Amino acid sequence: MHRSILDILKMKKEKKKISVITSYDYTLASLCDKAGIDVLLVGDSAGMVMLGYENTIPVTMDQMCMFTEAVSRARKNALLVSDLPFMSYQASIEDAISNSGKLIKSGADAVKLEGGSIMAETISAIVDVGIPVMGHIGLQPQTTMLSQGYKVQGKTKDTAMKLIEDAKELEKAGVFSIALEMVSHEVAEIISQTVSVPIIGIGSGVGCDGQVLVVQDLLGMYDKIKPKFAKRYMHLSEDIVKSLEDYKNDVISGTFPAEENWFSMEEDELKKLREQIGS
Repeated sequence: MHRSILDILKMKKEKKKISVITSYDYTLASLCDKAGIDVLLVGDSAGMVMLGYENTIPVTMDQMCMFTEAVSRARKNALLVSDLPFMSYQASIEDAISNSGKLIKSGADAVKLEGGSIMAETISAIVDVGIPVMGHIGLQPQTTMLSQGYKVQGKTKDTAMKLIEDAKELEKAGVFSIALEMVSHEVAEIISQTVSVPIIGIGSGVGCDGQVLVVQDLLGMYDKIKPKFAKRYMHLSEDIVKSLEDYKNDVISGTFPAEENWFSMEEDELKKLREQIGS
């Protein structure tokens, strides 16, 4: 039985830190789940990491459903949360509910969407039909990025107060947790202490109830963007490129494939074949 929303809420009450990993495919998600990660997040950042887009804006519902299905087949223990992509929930509450349902049918346990108090009514409507929601404030790649670029949030009293108010509004709307991206660590800690739901930090300091990293960032596989907050535990991209170069050289030299890598006929069958074709 995999983790539930209640399990994640209980972790905050018991002051247990929550580990979240953003993953998009069956292979890596299986390893994340095996490692005991608490929450697997299928982020719309898949558009950049997996599909090569410049940002998350082009990602479609069909693509998010595909990634969600892949990760859902991999997980055995983790809670699975999936992002609603750009313009899949902003235009109308009906769209938001319908598209949330598509992600749940694809295997998600909950959905995540961006926006503060302006999205409270939409979140409440999704929750009312029985779909758990994770909020997302601070830097919002789908909206903040378009107008401000990558910019730390909550560095002044007024912007900090707005973030605190947004977190409270999302809590009232019924979210079970809130992702807090690139927020000054002082404000992130205040928000974590102010609301009852878990706060998951993305570059927002150690005072949050949990942390999230993209698995490709953690493993050093995605080099196009290197955010300050992404700790690299390995540098697999270098090892992978070296392995591929070794493979190419083995093919050229004829050392691959070797005898242990191919299959053979029985000697008497080979003899019959040679006689048949006159060889």
